[in-house]
Amino acid sequence: MTTWPDLVALELLVGVDDRGGLGAAARAAGLAQPNATRMLRRLERQLGAVLVRRGRTGSVLTPEGTVVAHWARAVLADAERLLDAAAALRVAQQPELVVAASMTVAEHLIPRWLGAFRAIRHDVQIQLQVHNSLRVCDVVAEGGCDVGFVEGPTVPDGLHSVAVARDRLVVVVPPGHPWARRRRPLAVTELAATPLVVREEGSGTRRTLDLALQEYDRAAPLLELGSGAAVRTSVLGGTGPAVLSTLAVEEYLDSGRLVAVAVDGLDLQRVLRAVWRPPRALPGPAGELVRMITRIR
Repeated sequence: MTTWPDLVALELLVGVDDRGGLGAAARAAGLAQPNATRMLRRLERQLGAVLVRRGRTGSVLTPEGTVVAHWARAVLADAERLLDAAAALRVAQQPELVVAASMTVAEHLIPRWLGAFRAIRHDVQIQLQVHNSLRVCDVVAEGGCDVGFVEGPTVPDGLHSVAVARDRLVVVVPPGHPWARRRRPLAVTELAATPLVVREEGSGTRRTLDLALQEYDRAAPLLELGSGAAVRTSVLGGTGPAVLSTLAVEEYLDSGRLVAVAVDGLDLQRVLRAVWRPPRALPGPAGELVRMITRIR
């Protein structure tokens, strides 16, 4: 079982680099120096490397500590974005901006977007709702949020939209599956005829796949699940093949835990969109958020 590094210890390590010593790093983190020293020593034991060199004139990072501190900055930035997204999920007071997002967008893109938005508009109270794409469009149309983010191939009449990201679906199997050893692309007819682990009706991922295979004879789904993470776990467990967003499986493909299967003549590219009710020009914080996302995509 993996023992994860303590985020406060990573903060201390970065603080030594930024502030020139352990004492200053400990004060910035609100810790007594003996406690900070113990945390860094524990981190060194976990990682199996000496990270801080302690001398009469103070503490400095070793070369190994400098490398780990560089990686730690990215981990801490991701953790901060996670906290921003979590805060939006549990906001108690009246929000100034209500955002609804599909599962894929909420899992893989919203934390980064909200983290960047809070950096420029920390005064805006945000509430985040998570649904599948069909329900997000319904919530937008009903006035239940200021802006929605969906992954479906179409947007209902009466709503305005703008592209905010691009994505691709890919057929995935575990390494032991027969498709993982294929030298030639899979035929579309074979994919259509195979029972798959799929998302539920109303999911943008499901809708994209259904439209791509609508001209073919389809097998009934092997299993329907309510999130991309659940589908991915089922594939990893050997339940069956699935078609998932590259956002959901990229690291698993890189590590070899999943294998992407090419399909001859099947285009599963898609556009992720922000959607909102009229007027066409989205006003207020919602408009600022969407404009920011389109700039950084």
